[in-house]
Amino acid sequence: MFDRVLLTGISGFLGGHIGLALLNAGYTVRGSVRNLSKADKVRATLSAAGADVSRLEFVVLDLLDDTGWGSSVVDCRYLIHSASPFVLRAPADEMALIRPAVAGTRRAIMAAVAAHIERVVLTSSIAAIQYGHAGDEQVLSEADWTSPSSPNTSHYARSKTLAEQEAWALMTAAGRRGDLAVINPGVILGPLLDDGLGTSAQLIQRLLGGRLPGLPRIALSVVDVRDVAALHVKALTDSVAGGQRCIAVAETLSMRAIAQVLAPAFPQRRVPSWEVPDWLVRIAGLFDRDIGDNLPELGIIRWFQSDRATKLLGHPLIAAGPAAIGTGQSLEQHGLL
Repeated sequence: MFDRVLLTGISGFLGGHIGLALLNAGYTVRGSVRNLSKADKVRATLSAAGADVSRLEFVVLDLLDDTGWGSSVVDCRYLIHSASPFVLRAPADEMALIRPAVAGTRRAIMAAVAAHIERVVLTSSIAAIQYGHAGDEQVLSEADWTSPSSPNTSHYARSKTLAEQEAWALMTAAGRRGDLAVINPGVILGPLLDDGLGTSAQLIQRLLGGRLPGLPRIALSVVDVRDVAALHVKALTDSVAGGQRCIAVAETLSMRAIAQVLAPAFPQRRVPSWEVPDWLVRIAGLFDRDIGDNLPELGIIRWFQSDRATKLLGHPLIAAGPAAIGTGQSLEQHGLL
């Protein structure tokens, strides 16, 4: 009998890749969706990607509703909790992100503890690591935590930080801290499995879509979705992962550097090359909320130690350039450019 994994958020960009990696590794996957109407599309997408979907089943779960969480883990050996709200534009009310992130994590952890799940793998983010530290150029590790009270900590970063802290607190209180593994990915790029446009892929869509006249002086810490999915699968059973956080970042590149990688790969596209002065970006941010939300990132460069990730995978992470190109190629294939 194949080990069964409850995977929350299977209909998302990362969740779909995790589901594919689990099925290819021989697991039975019970994927959570908010509505069963999504199940057929997920099944078709994973089948088209080459997975054996005879070992795929679905359950309806809501991050803000207790219904179904207890029964969802029955007969499961492992839990991967990847479901969490993620938006490109921050909502005016931070609780719109924080409430489902923290409450959903609490429901997942409590269900896992009650059902004696062997290992819980939580999808967190470098957003739970990188904010509120002194200095512009930093090298960060799993020992670092975002300060939720920092004025430069976004609503999204606060939601990821508080949700991860909730997971560690609950598992520690249950005496099972060593049975939790946390993956902290950067900006996740790489190929799309279907025409569902993930939030991170929108960055590449904007670079290739001719809608950006110039590039803000912002750096992105990038990882390929295939590596992030593989890390989740490895973390289910590897002793290196138990009781640990794991940063997943291949490279930190400026938006200008990413554009320079994309331009020759997509010669038919009008990829911007001009780096906009900070003062002009700040003025634009007064009128454009998307720009204004990212003003604290201007000129900030952060590097991350990913030694634990490469040890867990047994090979180097896919570089940022191929990950960005992979995103662009799949955007074209799915008619999203």
